[in-house]
Amino acid sequence: MIDVYYWPTPNGKKVTIFLEEAGLPYKVVPINIRKGEQFEAAFLKISPNNRMPAIVDQDGPGGKPYSVFESGAILLYLAEKTGKFMPSEIRARYDVVQWLMFQMASVGPMMGQAGHFLHAAPEKIPYAIERYTNESRRLFGVLDKRLAEASFVAGEYSIADMAIYPWVVAAEREPEQLETRPHFKRWLETMGARPAVKRGMAVMADTPAQPLTEEERSILYGKKQFERR
Repeated sequence: MIDVYYWPTPNGKKVTIFLEEAGLPYKVVPINIRKGEQFEAAFLKISPNNRMPAIVDQDGPGGKPYSVFESGAILLYLAEKTGKFMPSEIRARYDVVQWLMFQMASVGPMMGQAGHFLHAAPEKIPYAIERYTNESRRLFGVLDKRLAEASFVAGEYSIADMAIYPWVVAAEREPEQLETRPHFKRWLETMGARPAVKRGMAVMADTPAQPLTEEERSILYGKKQFERR
C-alpha cells in the first residue's frame, strides 16, 4: 500500500496518475495546504520542505516503510519499484529523465509563477504576468516541436508525460494557443483520453476552488509560511 500525502495540485496529480496507470493500491491522506497542514510535525518528518505530495511506501526497500518527497523523485521511485513507464536501456532512460527535468525545472516553475501572479497575488503586476505567461507559452512551443517527432515527449509513454500533463492541460482553456501547436494539441487529447489519467486527475477534484482568503494567502505565500518553517 502507498500512502499519498496529497492535495489536488498539478504536482499531486502526477503521482495519482502514475498509481492509477500502474494499478498500485494507494490511500490518499489529504494535506490541506490552505489550512497549513503541511507544517505539522508529522508531515515534516516525511516531507522536510513542507511541500506535498509525499508518499510512504508501506512495502518499501527491505520490506520496511519508506518515505519519498518531491514529485519528480516519487515518480522515479515508483517507476523503479514497478519497472513501468521508465525504460531500462540507457539512451531511452535518459530521454525520459531529461524531459522529467524539463518539467521540474521549467514547466512547473514558470506556469506556477504565471498562475500565482494571475490568480493569487494581492495586486496585479503587469510585468510579472507578461513575463511568466510568455515563458509558459514558449514552453508550449517547445513541446509542440518535440511532439512533432514522437507520440509522447520521451518517445514511449512514460513518467515524463505524467509529470508534464497536469501542468499544461490548462492550455485547453486557451484554444488560440493550440491552433498553431497541433502536435501539442494532439498529445493533450491523447493524454486526456487515457482512463488512468482521467482517474488520477479526478482524485479530490470536488475540492472547492474558492479564492484565497487573506489568512490562506499568508499561510501559502506570506508571513505565516515563514513563521511555521
